[in-house]
Amino acid sequence: MICWLNPASGLAGDMLLAGLIDAGAPVAAIRAAVAATGLTGWELGVERVVEHGLTATRVTVTVTDTATTRHAAELIALAAAAPAPVAEVAVRALTAIAETEAALHGTDPGSVHLHELGGHDTIVDVVGVAAALHALDVTDVYCAPLPLGTGAVRTAHGVLPCPAPATLALLAGATTTGTDLRGETVTPTAAALVRALPARFEAVPVMRPVRTGYGAGHRRLADRPNVVAVTLAEPAAPATRAVLLETTVDDVTGETLGHTVSKALAAGALDAWLTAVTMKKGRPGHVVSVLAPASRADALATLVLTETGSLGLRRSTVDRDVLPRRFETVHVDGHPVRVKIGPYGAKPEHDDVAAVAARLGLPLREVAARARREIS
Repeated sequence: MICWLNPASGLAGDMLLAGLIDAGAPVAAIRAAVAATGLTGWELGVERVVEHGLTATRVTVTVTDTATTRHAAELIALAAAAPAPVAEVAVRALTAIAETEAALHGTDPGSVHLHELGGHDTIVDVVGVAAALHALDVTDVYCAPLPLGTGAVRTAHGVLPCPAPATLALLAGATTTGTDLRGETVTPTAAALVRALPARFEAVPVMRPVRTGYGAGHRRLADRPNVVAVTLAEPAAPATRAVLLETTVDDVTGETLGHTVSKALAAGALDAWLTAVTMKKGRPGHVVSVLAPASRADALATLVLTETGSLGLRRSTVDRDVLPRRFETVHVDGHPVRVKIGPYGAKPEHDDVAAVAARLGLPLREVAARARREIS
């Protein structure tokens, strides 16, 4: 699942959490993940609100514990106790905060004392967002430019300019834009989460939106809703144009047909295959099909005609959907196997599986199954 964030008026940790809940993240799973950290004296409230005519979700962390500030090491230890996939993101975010604050104040990250960021809401927001993304099966996060406000913000260290130094440091590498809003529009917690996910500040990929949630902040703006839009989407392949070349033959040997397919693939065909058909007067024959990039269509057409001796072929332009894919190398008993991974499945490379099966004396299907289980 793809998650696209549109923080038109700003971004805070609680806004992101609320937006994910509004988009369908189960509140029970979020509360369970936070509870697993061992944090006590908190309650996560969820309510529906209307911001300038737009219905959204707002979350509120109610605290009964008296501890309002903590050392960074305490927060990181709490986050590390969350379920593994959640803890990984949460610890990265809190470590980024600790290292940033330590660099700004000239101290050690493990002993840095967090003031505004040391309360319950930081743990709930960070662990909650990580848990929500995990529950929604989000694999990629994209974010529109973050709007930076002007003016000043009051902190434990006094009045600081907006954006605050910690926020600016955490936003290194992010894409930002100016805004006419005054005050803090992006919080350090949100900046740390954006870094830890990590969010991509690039063109949104081709996708099929499934649903959009809106997460409201606690600040009320005079002329616009203070919300972040969180869109969940399935990856969609961009359609590319290709040329389908086909000829039907009944006087070409199987060896020549196989050679033609292999040679077409080596010459840049996207795909090539043979289909057995029954021709006129009941004669058996084959359709030779070659899927070619437009730039290689003429050359591949000549190759097919030359190799088969056919007197003509058919051309048609087709749309080709190409899903995103990646390759990962896993090991079966120490032997490498490449695996092609797409949005809806994974397939170990046959040549690698066959080689490992031969070395280990195992059935092909067993090696393939073991390779799939090793995918991270």
